[in-house]
Amino acid sequence: MSETRVHGPDVTTAHQDLHSERGALRGEHPGRSRNPVIKVADLAWLEFEKPDLERAEVFARDFGFGVAARTESELWLRGTFAGTPCVVIRRGRRSSRFIGPAFRAAERADLDRLARATGTDVRDVGVPGGGKAVDLLDPSGFPVRVVHCGEQLPALPEQQPLLLNTGTEHRRTNTTQRPPREPSRIQRLGHVVLETRVFAQALSWYLDTLGMIVSDFLFLDGQRDRGPTMAFVRCDLGSVPADHHTLAMHLGPGTGYVHSAYQVTDLDSIAAGGEYLKERGYQRSWGIGRHIQGSQLFDYWRDPDRFMLEHFADGDLFSCDVEPGWASMSTSGLAQWGPPATRDFLGASPSPQRIRDVVEALRGDNEMDPARLLGLLKATKS
Repeated sequence: MSETRVHGPDVTTAHQDLHSERGALRGEHPGRSRNPVIKVADLAWLEFEKPDLERAEVFARDFGFGVAARTESELWLRGTFAGTPCVVIRRGRRSSRFIGPAFRAAERADLDRLARATGTDVRDVGVPGGGKAVDLLDPSGFPVRVVHCGEQLPALPEQQPLLLNTGTEHRRTNTTQRPPREPSRIQRLGHVVLETRVFAQALSWYLDTLGMIVSDFLFLDGQRDRGPTMAFVRCDLGSVPADHHTLAMHLGPGTGYVHSAYQVTDLDSIAAGGEYLKERGYQRSWGIGRHIQGSQLFDYWRDPDRFMLEHFADGDLFSCDVEPGWASMSTSGLAQWGPPATRDFLGASPSPQRIRDVVEALRGDNEMDPARLLGLLKATKS
């Protein structure tokens, strides 16, 4: 495991300048486990329950998913890249809910190792093409599935990136630029963001059990000595660069899904697909802009069940030797450019459920307390 290092002012790292004002201080969280059980290779898919699969499929196609399989009780959605489906929606009798993530094991033997270490079993999983899985529960209470699938879905035709003229480099001549008004074609699942009342416990679990490593930590203003309250976590693929974050978690009064993100081709795909969604009456939550942590171009939307989904392109890729960045949590620190973050994106509207979450969190045995709550409120206004 890489030890925590304190960099001098002349050392260039992946977290310099806007990305992070200063690196780790001596003795802070190293952002990785010394001896994880396994190292997952990627997110495989996310699982949801919804009572109306027909409505879910209409939005999915408008957002840019393909349909990998459909039964009376399940809808499997996919991107254009070869591999596994990226979303499964099961018909539920009650209100819509997020069930949990499924991560992809690098090798079939990893499932046996994980099952032995956690006292669980390796089971068949009903994914198109077949596969095996180990089912776990993280400290927040989310069901977490680790899978190894047999047959992979073949690649589908891509939405081609537009040729761009830049400066004196003229790649396109005697041809106009007319991106079609059509859905952004999803390529793959990128990441999921979760809120938890037990941030430190949950983070340690993902690092120790699944071998993930931290790309960036965020801390509350004036509370750095209490440790981070958000982490952007990537898969450890060794020298092979991986997405800046496959999982992001932040401390909060609730426990649940925040958003999930899906890669598309480029900025024109994001923008033209956004116009397509807007014309069909869907609600944009926030965008278009470029993030700081991860650098992605982004655009956030709400589906008919109020789940937030993101189109993104051009994200950072880090190999295993890049150590965590540290920065203060703030609304202004969410983007390099773009419109101000909306109250909808920030979850700042005081809904009855949110008020119940706050009261329950402050009364419960968890990591939320009045100082943390005030710090989080301050961060949404900074």
